Amino acid sequence: MSCRRSSPAAMCTVSVAAVSFVLLGFLFSVVSAQGSTPPPLPTLSGNPSLVIARGGFSGIFPDSSSIAYQFALMTSVPDVILWCDVQLTKDGVGICAPDIKLENSTDISLSTKFKENTYFVNGVSTKGWFSIDFTFSDLRSVFLTQGIYSRSNKFDGNQFQIQSVENVTSLKPPGIWLNIQHDAFYTQHNLSMRSYVLSLSKRVVINYISSPEVAFLRGIASRFNPKTTKLVFRFQGPNDIEFSTNQTYGSLLRNLTFIKTFASGILIPKGYIWPVDTNLYLQPHTPVVLDAHKAGLEVFASEFYNDVPFAFNYSYDPVSEYLSFVDNGDFSVDGVLSDFPITASGALDCYFQLGKNATKQSDLLVISRNGASGDYPGCTNLAYQKAISDGADVIDCSVQMSKDGVPFCLSSINLIDSTTITQSNYSSLAVIVPELKKGSGIYTFSLTWSQIQSLTPAISNPFANYALFRNPKFRSAGKIISLSDFLTLAKNASTLSGVLISIENAAYLIEKQQLPVTDAVLKVLSDAGYENQTAIDVMIQSSSSAVLMKLKDKTKYKLVYKVDENIRDALDATIQEIKKFANSVVVSKDSVFPDDVLFLKGSTEVVQKLQAAGLPVYVELFSNEFVSQPWDFFSDPSVEVNSYFMGANISGVITDFPKTSDRYRRNKCLKLGKDTPSYMSPVQPGGLLQLITPEYLPPAEAPNPVLTEADVEESPLPSVTARAPSSSPGGSTAAPPPNGQHSIAACIFLSNLAIFFTIVLLL
Repeated sequence: MSCRRSSPAAMCTVSVAAVSFVLLGFLFSVVSAQGSTPPPLPTLSGNPSLVIARGGFSGIFPDSSSIAYQFALMTSVPDVILWCDVQLTKDGVGICAPDIKLENSTDISLSTKFKENTYFVNGVSTKGWFSIDFTFSDLRSVFLTQGIYSRSNKFDGNQFQIQSVENVTSLKPPGIWLNIQHDAFYTQHNLSMRSYVLSLSKRVVINYISSPEVAFLRGIASRFNPKTTKLVFRFQGPNDIEFSTNQTYGSLLRNLTFIKTFASGILIPKGYIWPVDTNLYLQPHTPVVLDAHKAGLEVFASEFYNDVPFAFNYSYDPVSEYLSFVDNGDFSVDGVLSDFPITASGALDCYFQLGKNATKQSDLLVISRNGASGDYPGCTNLAYQKAISDGADVIDCSVQMSKDGVPFCLSSINLIDSTTITQSNYSSLAVIVPELKKGSGIYTFSLTWSQIQSLTPAISNPFANYALFRNPKFRSAGKIISLSDFLTLAKNASTLSGVLISIENAAYLIEKQQLPVTDAVLKVLSDAGYENQTAIDVMIQSSSSAVLMKLKDKTKYKLVYKVDENIRDALDATIQEIKKFANSVVVSKDSVFPDDVLFLKGSTEVVQKLQAAGLPVYVELFSNEFVSQPWDFFSDPSVEVNSYFMGANISGVITDFPKTSDRYRRNKCLKLGKDTPSYMSPVQPGGLLQLITPEYLPPAEAPNPVLTEADVEESPLPSVTARAPSSSPGGSTAAPPPNGQHSIAACIFLSNLAIFFTIVLLL
């Protein structure tokens, strides 16, 4: 099936001081794409599902602002529909504002010129600033702001004015959707929403009008031609009361034939279709879409946001969620209402009907991080099996050593980080090892392999501070496996191209614990038959050049050097030094696209310089959780992967969610070449930063350092018999860093994220 794209909408200027909409042209390498007519789809009409941009691109910019609408046109499918929540001013002008209380989306409360008031809204006494108290002229000095606190407020200084409906239609969008949420309220104050929309329809084409009020839709139904303007009944919560019928929305859903008498479709929260239980796991889908289609009603689903927790079944991947509504084998909704239309556009066009076995459109290598550790405890049998089934090319084993010298896979040498050992009988083994950690830990070399096998693994939750947890139903599932078992598992997986074995803390283990980890790894590889086979590549990774130098003399395996700090550049001499002991390099995401407080500030030439020297570059760590990504990637992990691959030409990704990256490289839009649509084009690093006014700019951070030869060069690993083991697990209290490298201060990706995780309550 071909992509259905055409040229992006023409750019217009933003009528805002200090910001030129021309800058938006630098956010993407925007191109056009022509596609053939797709075959009939399981929507009511047989046409592709619509993308409806709620308030424009409101996931990034202030809802209903001119820039949000124009950006939605630039980055979405060409038939995108612009959504406007209509409010009426004192003089009867229709404006676009997401909430009847203007303080929830503007700075109106900051001015003494505007007074708040108290009115009954749907029978509830409500205090705030209402449009009915001000003329449109009054509101020209009121500016739109980001009303959702977990989203960036950095664009609030641009003085985006409240837009009239006519302002939005003047952009000549492919379609316009007016949502009339409070007709009864305006009628009580002698303002007629009915008269307004009828008058407006004589001047412009209104494609969709929705309302949660039956009386309003029934009152205008006879005045609109459904071939031109479709009326859509909007459902609220199933237990909420629709006042004109005095019925709950849940009961109205059971009478679709009645709704068909005044509407062409229904707009329902996504939970009506795919309900979730109290633990945020999907339940079987309901028959509502099929029932509505049988009744001749289109079905539009709402509440699609990239930056709010949704069902754990989707692994924090918004594309997966969209696909479950349009590509599940049973039905397809007729449209989705989204704050992030770029994600909806990509999902409904590039990933739709893709199939797990679709041909790869790129040579991007997908390497797991502790297996599929976003879904299961890292380095367990289940995490590795999931990584294989999710399409990883290479699965990884971070090698640790037990007290009795057995190498096994675990994400950290400190058992506290990846098991529930503190709740076991071994909690008394906690010691302080300054060479490994500032505080106390319980280390792998303090337990025998038999004891370690008895431990319960624990899933990683790197973003727990934001109340984002990973797959809690399986947080302790699986078992820790030895390196030998890992290699057997990999050899039996026909889809893998390689394994990556990571060795860290080698100098400490050899010198202080008499555990020759490098020798142990080589022996297990040999015993497993990996020396005399070519079907599976063996990659051995370390941030210690001493480890790789030792291995270079003993094996022909591919050696990978991990740069364990964020860098802005690497000296030519340093790169030549790396080539002496490594075949490829791993760098951080920040070393490719550095950011200041989650806004990309540009790009480096690190990848290009390393690749020019013949060193493939793998980048880590790609996670699905939206807080792991700078705003430039629109809270979409697929946009992030795409920008690193197409924008920086990286060789591979290291990810704890392999499925997302594997699906990305199979998407249909990658094969279009020069005709790649805008929503599958890489973002321009620094593009969003250019749109922020000076007073809202994030504080400048010190640039990342340059990688020098001194950072790479190390003394050879000590001999295993160089000194006797210490009397305590910790050994010496003062030693150089485990890899012998000079320390370089790293920028912590999320340390300055000044947001509050209140989106669940606000949306």
